[in-house]
Amino acid sequence: MNLLKSLAFSAIVSLALATADSVQAQVGRSQGQVDPNLAGEKELLALPHLNPTIVKGILERRPFLSMTDLNAFLSQSLKKERLTELYAKTFIHLNLNTATREEILMIPGMGPRMLHEFQEYRPYKTLAQFRKEIGKYVNAQEVARLEQYVFVPINLNTASDEDILSIPGIGPRMLREFKEYRPYRNIEQFRKEIGKYVNAKEVSRLERYVTLN
Repeated sequence: MNLLKSLAFSAIVSLALATADSVQAQVGRSQGQVDPNLAGEKELLALPHLNPTIVKGILERRPFLSMTDLNAFLSQSLKKERLTELYAKTFIHLNLNTATREEILMIPGMGPRMLHEFQEYRPYKTLAQFRKEIGKYVNAQEVARLEQYVFVPINLNTASDEDILSIPGIGPRMLREFKEYRPYRNIEQFRKEIGKYVNAKEVSRLERYVTLN
């Protein structure tokens, strides 16, 4: 009887692990990174080298739809060395399939070799693929650090709840709205439907993370 219980327990554990492995949120898991498009004033002021004037500028201009835009603004006040320190704490996720060479090199610790590896495996279909491929060159801790800077767009019509909830700023209410209008025929429909609940700037921010491909 004990043997049967043991086998049953092992089967349950194996099933749970298999299920966990099959769920792949498509926005990298944060290790303390602050999203500059969502953070509050106090949270931004706690970041390296950000003063009240810079923070006010961030709040007035956001959402930034790319690291190029954010970097252009911050470069007016901060030198490269300080930006590198800052980007270890706050960053706008890069689309693994479309990020420019210049944007990828903004990731702290990124060099030409790893830049090549990031680009070599395009197009990425899942974040799990990124972990697997980049894990050939660095250890798991470094893969996890790099992951928090990137995302793979989720398919609006097939994404799991966990995929959708991985988008920064998404909660249960917006998850429901994302799913309510499936199947989406085109991105214009997404803009129209989601635009009923948030303003145009927020629709543009959310649109970065989605695709119909």
